Amino acid sequence: MKAMILAAGLGKRMRPLTDHLPKPLIEVRGKPLIEWHLERIARAGITEVVINISYLGQMIREYIGDGSRWGLKVAYSEEPEPLETGGAVLHAADLLGSEAFVLINADIFTDYDLGPLIERGLQNGEKGNLVLVPNPGFKFRGDFDVQEGKLLLLEDGSHGYTFAGISLLSPELVLSYPNSTPVFGLAEVFRRLVGKRSLGAELYLGQWSDVGTAERLAAVDASL
Repeated sequence: MKAMILAAGLGKRMRPLTDHLPKPLIEVRGKPLIEWHLERIARAGITEVVINISYLGQMIREYIGDGSRWGLKVAYSEEPEPLETGGAVLHAADLLGSEAFVLINADIFTDYDLGPLIERGLQNGEKGNLVLVPNPGFKFRGDFDVQEGKLLLLEDGSHGYTFAGISLLSPELVLSYPNSTPVFGLAEVFRRLVGKRSLGAELYLGQWSDVGTAERLAAVDASL
């Protein structure tokens, strides 16, 4: 099994920190965000990682290299401009291959253990399995709901849960999406598949933070 880390974003909300440094290299507790993910991926027994890069991508490539210091083999999917989450997976399809892979957003910080997600795999024709978390303080309404291990759309009056930016996906989820364009988000793919009950989901109650702004970064550092 392979993993992919989404690391091509511009990090506009983190400026001026990201004026000269890509967001995945911003440090949390003295270590770049992306390194926390690489360590967690290696502990889960995954050995091959694809990282998409665009904005200041050469800095990420220089820091990580071939991944050997984490016991990993890293390949890079270079994007002329950020292609959003769906476009990134589609662009990296040849590097990812045909088997299910773990997908992680680089701009989150968590203690989530990838092991159970990998062990569960995709069941009963599922095309993906998403990790959800309780809505953070800055987000009143979530993205989805979950019931009996299946992803559901939010109903009226439901606050639901937030997609954690961690998932196990079949490449077919993107390759078979009829409305794909060079630049598109996975959220629209997920919503299309929810009605078909072909996406699994789990709720994680451990440590998780979206490190999307300088204020959230400071809050994560303070919590540690």
